Amino acid sequence: MAGKERKAALDRVTKETSITMELNIDGSGNSKINTGIGFFDHMLTSFARHGLFDLTVNIKGDLYVDSHHTIEDAGIVLGTAIKEAIGDKKSIKRYGSVTIPMDETLVMCSLDLSGRPYLVFDADFTTDRVGYFDTEMVKEFFYAISYSAGMNLHIKVLTPGNNHHMIECIFKAFAKALDEATIVDPRITDIMTTKGSL
Repeated sequence: MAGKERKAALDRVTKETSITMELNIDGSGNSKINTGIGFFDHMLTSFARHGLFDLTVNIKGDLYVDSHHTIEDAGIVLGTAIKEAIGDKKSIKRYGSVTIPMDETLVMCSLDLSGRPYLVFDADFTTDRVGYFDTEMVKEFFYAISYSAGMNLHIKVLTPGNNHHMIECIFKAFAKALDEATIVDPRITDIMTTKGSL
């Protein structure tokens, strides 16, 4: 993209988590991630790499309780960073949709940067955890993103399999759909809506 890079830098501190995050939509896939949860670090690294976003995340959370607050709050901050970085949404494609495989697993992700939050999530996991990451938190993470970003987000595991593969494929599919939706198209001279604003 020519011109100013679309970036956001956020800090969020509660009694449960302390989060600092920097996001560059117009990056090249570089990341520095430290959430205290190894598998979550891996997922956010994959998100950055496959979406070609630059992402720095540092979280100190109450992991002595469980992984819930760390993962949910990360979703809140990431969604807010996405919303802030894309700004007024001028000239972006707005919609992104991909279906990607990972070994035996196939995942569809489709999203609309509409300003209207909504999540449809269809994935059934067969284990409670992958590493120290609670699998039920995948839905909570993307719910938090959809609502804080104002994003209509549909995620569906079309072909299930290994739980690690399903979760990683979800994160990669989301990354690639978001990358597509945030692309600046020179044919779009204003905001992609008939209403005048999103």
